[in-house]
Amino acid sequence: MSIRFATKEDCAAIAEIYNHAVVHTAAIWNDKTVDTDNRVAWFEARQFAHFPVLVSEENGVVTGYASYGDWRAFDGFRHTVEHSVYVHPDHQGKGLGRALLTALIEEARCRGKHVMVAGIEAQNSASLHLHETLGFITTGQMPQVGTKFGRWLDLTFMQLQLDTRTDPDGKA
Repeated sequence: MSIRFATKEDCAAIAEIYNHAVVHTAAIWNDKTVDTDNRVAWFEARQFAHFPVLVSEENGVVTGYASYGDWRAFDGFRHTVEHSVYVHPDHQGKGLGRALLTALIEEARCRGKHVMVAGIEAQNSASLHLHETLGFITTGQMPQVGTKFGRWLDLTFMQLQLDTRTDPDGKA
């Protein structure tokens, strides 16, 4: 297994992984699947904004992906990002989520980000555990803010401080 930066050619595989999560899980709070063109547009928007998209790959097959983007679209949040990590169902339970998230955290640190936020459906114990083992702390719970599969969903927020800077715009 290797992790690398995604290319536009990976977008069909990314769409397949994304769509599985849409149809079968509460990890993505969307009801509609997307096509490859949608994921190409998403990928190009990430590239334009200088946000990384990473993929895990095994024997030339994309097995998962991870990315981050703006936490909030205001200047004061420029050092904080929110991330997503998804693994193909045939490759779950092999440590790919951990490997992708670890690589994404390192990428965020290299790009000078200060905090990484995770918004996780409160019943997703595997994701909550993964984030906790990588140092994320729970910072909030929002009851019944979403819906999918005919039920209300609670959202748990977790965050990881990526550096110890005291000056937001400096290196200290």
